[in-house]
Amino acid sequence: MARPATGQIIKRVGRDGRTYRSLRFRAGGKRHTMPLGIVSEADAQKALKHTMADVERGWVPSPPVEAVVVVEVPTFHEFAEQWWTLNEGRFAAKTRVDYRWRLEAHLLPFFKDYRLDAITFDAVERYIAAKLAEDDPLSARSINMTVTLLGAILERAVEHELIPRNTARGKNRRVRERAPSRSYLEAAAQIQALLDAAGELDREATRERVHVERRAMLATLTFAGLRIGELCALRWRDIDLAAGWLMIDDSKTDAGRRRVKIRGALRDEFLAVRARRPIKQEGFVFPTRTGGRQSPDNVRSRVLGGALTRANKNLAGDGLPPLPGKITPHSLRRTFCSLLYALGEDPGTVMDEMGHTDPGLALRVYRQAMRRGEDEKAALRALIEGVDWANMGERADSGVFVGQEQDAT
Repeated sequence: MARPATGQIIKRVGRDGRTYRSLRFRAGGKRHTMPLGIVSEADAQKALKHTMADVERGWVPSPPVEAVVVVEVPTFHEFAEQWWTLNEGRFAAKTRVDYRWRLEAHLLPFFKDYRLDAITFDAVERYIAAKLAEDDPLSARSINMTVTLLGAILERAVEHELIPRNTARGKNRRVRERAPSRSYLEAAAQIQALLDAAGELDREATRERVHVERRAMLATLTFAGLRIGELCALRWRDIDLAAGWLMIDDSKTDAGRRRVKIRGALRDEFLAVRARRPIKQEGFVFPTRTGGRQSPDNVRSRVLGGALTRANKNLAGDGLPPLPGKITPHSLRRTFCSLLYALGEDPGTVMDEMGHTDPGLALRVYRQAMRRGEDEKAALRALIEGVDWANMGERADSGVFVGQEQDAT
């Protein structure tokens, strides 16, 4: 038999000095507590009387109501700041600079006061339209890069269930980009003009700069297709002149670790470099004056940039057109790819020596290379094989010519 219903008033003095009252009573064999808050003793007595009457009539406690958690959706500025704090350390230095530029110069000025759930597809379209309408608009590629970062931030908001979908991803969220022009040297005369100019700069080099093998460096980029980082990391242990192979082991991908055939012109360049100075197998092929690793920036500006300037000056003096614009170290890598096809190599061999995994890229270059006439193909073949290429590697200060070889030390 259940115990009879009983009840009492409980008083509690809070930290603020006020008295809080509640009812404590038994009903259905269980003890219950009903908060009353700040009420007088008389009101508490009245509440107890009414409650106990309800208990006598069969009062049943109401089931507990689950608390509804209301999550406030932050603004883009607030969430992007949190996203940056959590992810900044994962990015390389250059990536951090690039992402900060995209955020601070472009995304935040437009979206900073938007709540995340207010960044609709229409809002993304308005952002793109605003960027295109600026007096000095970004390129299509740069605008698309900012939208890509916006999508990465909103994707994290989706994972936190702050928004139902990522409105920065999907169709029609990009500005149409034109295919970038890919510059490279497509004629034997252009390649020779560049290498001859580099050779002139080598002969004019001061004692402090005589260690910079401009011609040999550009010949390696052109006749072996190395990336600029691979060129700077190249050591003599990677070059097997007897077997005729150059090994690339310092690469981020398995395809990048490869071997490249050393053809006649490049072999002569390496022999000339070895003849000019003592070398060590562990040493860099193209070191700094102190034997350290060359900086890619120096190769771009001082080696290739200087040779391009001299080559164009020489061509202008002969009344010939200049070299193609925007020639970079990677342009010489594309030149090598084209040269391989001039030699009659099949796409599979080209992919192996270039370290490519995409056959589509090899075939696109193949189609361009096949448009050349037979005379030009023969000239390119002679160039890379070193046929009738007089005075290659000659330096006025050293008196060393191709064919002289010095054993490694």
